[in-house]
Amino acid sequence: MSAPINKEKVQEQAEEIHKIRITLTSTKVKQLEKVCSNIVSNAAQNEIVKKGPVRLPTKVLKITTRKAPNGEGSKTWDAYEMRIHKRVIDLQAPAQIVKKITQITIEPGVDVEPRLFYVAGRQLQNGRRLLNTSASSAARKSQSRLLRRRNVALVSGVIIVGSYVTFNQSNYYKLDTAPPGSNSRLTGNPAKAVTSIVDKEAFSSTTSSMVRQNSVGAQQHKEGVFLLNDEQVSAKLRQFEESYNVHRGKGVTRYDICQLPSNSPIEDDRAEEIVQVPILQDNNVRTSTDWMFFGVYDGHGGWTTSSKLRDQLISYVITELGTIFKPSKEENLRYVPNSATIDQAIKNGFLKLDHEIVNKNIEKLLNDNNKAKAAELLMPALSGSCALLSFYDTNSKMLKVAVTGDSRALLGSFKNNQWTVRQLSIDQTGSNPTEVARIISEHPDEPNVVRNGRVLGSLEPSRAFGDCRYKLPGSIQDRLYKQFFGKKLPSNLNSPPYVTAEPVVTTTKVSPENNDFLVMASDGLYEMLSNEEIVGLVVKWMEKEKLVKPNKSFWNYFGSSEKGLPQVSDITNDKTSKPPFRRNRLNTGNGFLLEDKNVSTHLIRNALSNGGSKEQLSMLISIPSPVSRRYRDDLTVTVVFFGKDSDENNDGKLETNAGATAGGIDASKPKL
Repeated sequence: MSAPINKEKVQEQAEEIHKIRITLTSTKVKQLEKVCSNIVSNAAQNEIVKKGPVRLPTKVLKITTRKAPNGEGSKTWDAYEMRIHKRVIDLQAPAQIVKKITQITIEPGVDVEPRLFYVAGRQLQNGRRLLNTSASSAARKSQSRLLRRRNVALVSGVIIVGSYVTFNQSNYYKLDTAPPGSNSRLTGNPAKAVTSIVDKEAFSSTTSSMVRQNSVGAQQHKEGVFLLNDEQVSAKLRQFEESYNVHRGKGVTRYDICQLPSNSPIEDDRAEEIVQVPILQDNNVRTSTDWMFFGVYDGHGGWTTSSKLRDQLISYVITELGTIFKPSKEENLRYVPNSATIDQAIKNGFLKLDHEIVNKNIEKLLNDNNKAKAAELLMPALSGSCALLSFYDTNSKMLKVAVTGDSRALLGSFKNNQWTVRQLSIDQTGSNPTEVARIISEHPDEPNVVRNGRVLGSLEPSRAFGDCRYKLPGSIQDRLYKQFFGKKLPSNLNSPPYVTAEPVVTTTKVSPENNDFLVMASDGLYEMLSNEEIVGLVVKWMEKEKLVKPNKSFWNYFGSSEKGLPQVSDITNDKTSKPPFRRNRLNTGNGFLLEDKNVSTHLIRNALSNGGSKEQLSMLISIPSPVSRRYRDDLTVTVVFFGKDSDENNDGKLETNAGATAGGIDASKPKL
């Protein structure tokens, strides 16, 4: 029988653990790469490790105290726990060690200045003052409990955050279109001429690696946490926004993108691409079509899987489409296959990439037993990601949406003097009855395979890339855990795979004359806004930008339309997707904010404002990672506008919309 747990002792030990953050320069990163090839194997023998569970992450380095805890000069210690993400290192060590550290040495001889996270009484008091100012009416216990179930509870989160000191030594804000070392077809100039499918060159833009290295959580250079003013809030919201005007004359006129991190680094990613394809139609008419791809990738358990999708998923799908758009006898012309064949090609692209991530890479790792390649091969398989990919064929005007996971796509349209919204994807989670029935049918001897809305009681998305813990046999996972840095087997792993990357593909005819627009977003947006609210916010933005005229109705003459959102009818057939749940019901405001030139930024701003409250918006934006994750997820939003471009603008290029790209490429550094 195990000994009873001493809760006071556990709490005392938890309070002794402090965090250190180090941000490295490029030169130090190169020196660090040499060091990391030798993993410290005797960490379990160190005095520090004995104070807590032995955890060997990807790399274990050494820290040096100029004054040892016992005052006997300098001494070298192994890190209690260390995690490395790009240029940022986070490590933990007991308080008595951390307080004595004056310098950290990364062998051989790379000295960096430590930045400490610790409880600071002054910041804690400031947090309490903020609580009293923002929630002075919550004096009784019953009211406090109610507040904890609402978003207003984030103020208590600010108190927790106020006990930390966040630093960063990097000042980079520039957004690169092509991450260093990437093998993708990305170009720094979005106006590059489009070429044929033969060499697969394309217009494209993606999240830069700089977003990860200098994410919002890492860029905070302030002591404690204070409410940001309106200008600072806007600077953060617009930091990673981009907008492009499409002068192709093919039915898409513009698309806007915006991302707001909550995790540090952000676990979301995205990519866009346009490929020109010469085709031969059934009536032997020669023409060309644009394949337009828009992807949103919502990672979980890390950013490595979503990053892999950013760089390779569209490539895999294009390759599969190239095999079914068979070449005709005439040079460079291709026959157009039927819709079902195209759907299957998209599914094949998804499945082949996931097979490479989970099966092929791990097979290489186990065969070579090369620890130097372990991180590169294994990390995308250990973490996971949902994928939402829209494929628009400008010739057929058919929009195909492929979803793996719980990101969502919406189509807004104006028909019969009314705005409508149709959900083009259904959330694939353990709460979706169709998904639950599918999984149970595949594992009939495991009736509890989905528990509490999660696969094996743990994973919420029922389909995902990566997540090898739910796909590989237990014997393989046990080898990964023992030989490398894999995770322990999930409980009740009897007959994997339980999770698939196969998408569900839907097809919708787009009508540019109906002012159609597409909204794609990670689930963080839908946790805060309903489908009708999202389309209503886009329409209100379009009215402000004079892209559409306000819809005149009987109620307009009483002025109500100026105060609220346009009426939107949800015409979705399957309405099993989860409704918004991150709402503050104590705030009955039904207003909105109209301050952005980028419609994706506009959606994120209003999602966080809870009915137009600037105070609510400021509080949610002010909380840094990782505490912010309790109140909001990473947010990635892409909005695509369909329509007819004027003939004089059809020069075949993409044009950066500078007014809506405040934090994108070629943009000036935001000032906070």
